[in-house]
Amino acid sequence: MSNNTTTHNIEVENIKCGGCMNSIKKAILKMENVETITIDKDTETVTVTGAIDHASLVDKLSSLGYPEKGNNTILKKAKSFVSCAIGRMSDPVE
Repeated sequence: MSNNTTTHNIEVENIKCGGCMNSIKKAILKMENVETITIDKDTETVTVTGAIDHASLVDKLSSLGYPEKGNNTILKKAKSFVSCAIGRMSDPVE
């Protein structure tokens, strides 16, 4: 881990299943300087470790349809269903 490595715990909305989790993992792992990601479906918490700023993570999650708790909209819910479907059709990320 580098000196700039931080662990971010982000509570999000709309995580419904493994497909959602797979889509989130794939997108976040493509971001520069991300080292690890774990997702707790029950608490809808995404934990990311890396030399990356919190706002970038929140923006990426929101663009996928998984906004921070309290920032949900109908559009975000709709996006999450698309992300979920894509995640279900693609290979799981370990």
